[in-house]
Amino acid sequence: MAEIELKTAPADFRFPTTNQTRHCFTRYVEFHRCLAAKGDGSAECERFAKYYRSLCPGEWVEKWNEQRENGTFPGPL
Repeated sequence: MAEIELKTAPADFRFPTTNQTRHCFTRYVEFHRCLAAKGDGSAECERFAKYYRSLCPGEWVEKWNEQRENGTFPGPL
């Protein structure tokens, strides 16, 4: 049986506190900016996807995805 290796986003000096809300949001935005710049399926963008998926609650991601689709996302994409 293959071992599963679990990883999370590396420490980021911009987010020194234990509350990772801002870190989560920033990684989500970085992922979508990367997709916009490099196109869907870019391997370079996958690291940002892994980061935000490990930091952000699924409910937030679903809400942000809906907001992006509706053009009401509050962040800078």
